[in-house]
Amino acid sequence: MLINLLKSKIHSAVVTQANIHYKGSITIDRALMDAANLIEFEMVQVLNINNGERIETYVIEGERNSGVICLNGAAARKAVVGDAVIIVSYAMMTPDEAKNFKPTVVFPKDNRLT
Repeated sequence: MLINLLKSKIHSAVVTQANIHYKGSITIDRALMDAANLIEFEMVQVLNINNGERIETYVIEGERNSGVICLNGAAARKAVVGDAVIIVSYAMMTPDEAKNFKPTVVFPKDNRLT
């Protein structure tokens, strides 16, 4: 049996852009991706703290140290610039693996590592 656990979390990032005319995804600053152990094209949930919206999409790499958090395509309808979001990903593992697993959690300040 496999269970689904929190793998990565970026807590309280701020949306810097919303681009409805892009094919989809969320663009995340490469430095934040690295710190949170996220890889390009990984599925994530984006939880909007301001309005309660929850969406699933995939990550695309943004410029390192840019602070970019950009919702693209249909996802851009779920947030506005300035909204605070939590970005999470999950991993499947056995219960034995899960007992020793610790997720990576990042608390950025102004969308940058401090």
